[in-house]
Amino acid sequence: MTFSLQHPPMNRKNDRSATRKKEPVILLSTAYLPPVQYVSKFLLGKVLIENDENYIKQTWRNRCVITGPNGLQTLVVPVKRGSFHKIHIKDVEVDYDLPWVRNHLRTFNTAYKHSPYYAYYIEDLEQVYKKKIRSLLDLNSALLEILLKLPDLPASISYTGKYCRPGDEENLLDYRESIHPKKRMVDPFFQPVPYHQVFDDRYAFQPNLSMIDLLFNEGPDSLPVLRRTLLSSA
Repeated sequence: MTFSLQHPPMNRKNDRSATRKKEPVILLSTAYLPPVQYVSKFLLGKVLIENDENYIKQTWRNRCVITGPNGLQTLVVPVKRGSFHKIHIKDVEVDYDLPWVRNHLRTFNTAYKHSPYYAYYIEDLEQVYKKKIRSLLDLNSALLEILLKLPDLPASISYTGKYCRPGDEENLLDYRESIHPKKRMVDPFFQPVPYHQVFDDRYAFQPNLSMIDLLFNEGPDSLPVLRRTLLSSA
């Protein structure tokens, strides 16, 4: 599936405004420690996160992927059981009866304790986990704020307010279902850029992992890496 940026009709009465390229509006789902591709969208244009949708299982909404000593690892945030096909994303609650926070933090330590910037950044993430935020949407948002703040990414988090349909926003790029752990759709605005990874002596470069992989490995250079992922078509 290929996305294309839709430009508004040209106004022949005003050549200056007719040739002006409008900033795209990027529509994303909520995501747990999302992949590099997801975070790169905050450099592409105005980002809106959908907060008026139903929860969908087996998506980035409650999982992320990192690389560790044994290769790729998927980390899942357990949510309380319910009618997953009908429950609103705002109503999805994180299940803290399971020891997933301890497991995730231990996995981060195993995977990144030897990375250059782990010691500098992990405390910021730990502070979020200690709060035991009940709402999955709020947990994801709190972690995303950290991921945007640490590399000084010039962006802020905004929400749709109501369910966004095609045509609701001009120049809309809808990535809600195309940035997906089980789908590999063509994105004309993103190309993974290799950077140093902890286990690059064992494995080839693993593209588009969770943003924490880029942060722990590249630190302040994460933002230049993100900018290089944006293709010229953007």
